[in-house]
Amino acid sequence: MKKLSKIATLLSLFVLLVILSTSLFAAPKVIKLTTKFVDDEQTTLSLVKVIDNINKRSNGSLEVQLFTSGTMPIGKDGMELVANGGDVILVDGVDFLGDYIPDFNAIIGPFLYKSFDEYLAVVRTPLVEDLKSKAYEKGIKVLSLDWVFGFRSMMTKKPIKTPADMKGLNLRVPTSPLYTFTLEAMGANPIAMSYPDTYAAIQQGVIDGVEGSIMTYWGTKQYENVKEYSLTRHLLGVSTVAIARECWEKLTDEEKKIIQEEVDAGAADNLSETNRQEDEFASLLKGVGVNFHEVDAEAFNKAASVVYTKFPKWTPGIYDSIMVELTKIREKK
Repeated sequence: MKKLSKIATLLSLFVLLVILSTSLFAAPKVIKLTTKFVDDEQTTLSLVKVIDNINKRSNGSLEVQLFTSGTMPIGKDGMELVANGGDVILVDGVDFLGDYIPDFNAIIGPFLYKSFDEYLAVVRTPLVEDLKSKAYEKGIKVLSLDWVFGFRSMMTKKPIKTPADMKGLNLRVPTSPLYTFTLEAMGANPIAMSYPDTYAAIQQGVIDGVEGSIMTYWGTKQYENVKEYSLTRHLLGVSTVAIARECWEKLTDEEKKIIQEEVDAGAADNLSETNRQEDEFASLLKGVGVNFHEVDAEAFNKAASVVYTKFPKWTPGIYDSIMVELTKIREKK
């Protein structure tokens, strides 16, 4: 009996060692994070911190890998990877969620917000929480809508003051109906193109400029190509962080907690740095010869109002619902 007991004990120890060794040496879950942002842009710098912290906190169970500058699919193609269940996180425009839940385009429509805070308050309303639930049903887990990188304005070869000044200009837009309709309404000829291709496209005369934030202007060195920055502030530059639902559901509760906490911390870091750096980058841009121009905001706002009639898939009255929420937010100030 003693001999059998010893054998049983040894077997138990052996099984325990096998379990421990399997746990210790199990391959990490690899998740590829893809983004359009280049290495020097603040969004990427904040994402590096997010990824480092996730990988450290997971103690080897997760390995998030970063792919910048569109080296992996981004935009429409990137969101398709997410929706189809790849082990992928996409950091790109909220508008690409609009391909699956059209009302996401409405919450980032032209000339809606006067400040970052207004937008961040809107995305915390039940209205937007409902949109996130609908995205989950489509295979997309929205981790964050908070990655703000500034209001988008025009980087061109000539100053712009009114919609008439944009007539005939070929300006790059993301592959997004919202951006296409907005630029058309403002008077330009929108050219859909991946952002990493724009630097050469301006030099070659394919496009006359791009639209984007001060952060993007400096970070992508477009000031080497175009020197006029016209402050249309037509759209808020903001990214979503979205992971495939299928990938999300394979994670442990602890892994989910780590990812969500670090994505939220990264959004806060990105916002803080964006607020701090906007004035700094404006000074730097002026130092390399960039000219800043105020525009006829009322004329552009009026011209862009037609955009809200261009989306038959939007829920009827969605714009009015957003404005109700915005009014409440503004009244609390």
